[in-house]
Amino acid sequence: MTDTLLALLHMCLFPGGVFALAVGFFFKGLDRRVEARLQSRVGPPLVQPWIDIAKLLTKETLIPKTACRQAFLMAPVLGFTGMAVCAAFIPVPGVFNGLFNMGDLLVLFYLLPIPAMAIMVGGSASSSPFGAMGFSREMSLMLAYETPLLMILLTVAMLVGKGLTGGAWGAEFSLLKIVAYQQQTGSFGLNPVMIPALLAYLIFLPGTMGVAPFDIPEAETEIIEGPLLEYGGPLLALFQVTSALKTFVVLGLGVALFFPGTVSDLWLVNLGWFLLKTLALMLLSLTLVKSASGRMRIDQAFRFYVTVPCALALCSLLLVWFV
Repeated sequence: MTDTLLALLHMCLFPGGVFALAVGFFFKGLDRRVEARLQSRVGPPLVQPWIDIAKLLTKETLIPKTACRQAFLMAPVLGFTGMAVCAAFIPVPGVFNGLFNMGDLLVLFYLLPIPAMAIMVGGSASSSPFGAMGFSREMSLMLAYETPLLMILLTVAMLVGKGLTGGAWGAEFSLLKIVAYQQQTGSFGLNPVMIPALLAYLIFLPGTMGVAPFDIPEAETEIIEGPLLEYGGPLLALFQVTSALKTFVVLGLGVALFFPGTVSDLWLVNLGWFLLKTLALMLLSLTLVKSASGRMRIDQAFRFYVTVPCALALCSLLLVWFV
């Protein structure tokens, strides 16, 4: 019973729940602000994501007459639930080690696509032709960027496995052990063998977050928000909350995989250091990229993901295998 209560506490307060949501919305507000400055605009206030959510919660929930009502209503709940659970698995080095050592890379690999699957379910259930087009694009893009992610996770697991077994072949998928191993031997982001995998992860981030140049499923000028076109009010707010949670999850996972080092014995200092590293990842892989690029076509994005990041991740995988 105690373990169950602690698990719920971690999911609701820290590192998931309130904490993950606050960090995700702050990063989203800062992202929009920095992007505006880079484009010589003033930009919205940092609290704009919270204002948007508050406004949506006051709106009426409308459901198209021809929509599949159950699927239309359950899609945003599905995405939110997946990310709420996933956020509790992210370790904060020097502060929180993960949810009872349940933070397995394979579990996270299966949980991360849930928001994209929720968008696909919602788009297909809306009965809108734009939703159907967005569904098709989201599915193609997800299949493309999940492939290099699997290779990245396998590369990290194999490197830690070899280190723990003294050079013998093996793979360690526990995030707790991956973080502990790097704290003893050094961050993988500074290891020449792992730099291609790090670059592949940085490329993976804008695809999974659906930002330019990979915001193809929701292209406003082409398919008018695609899968989310028919959503509004609290249901759309739930999709935005899910996006904020996913921002925390994918950035926190990147820190755990490549830069989990700590700088102090004080948990508050380590928490600030963790947030600083996640912020640096966001500015480098999301804000700067979408500020300087236009939108790709879906065929261009698919070819890009199955070539460039896959090649980078494969390079690190082969180096780990043979070196």
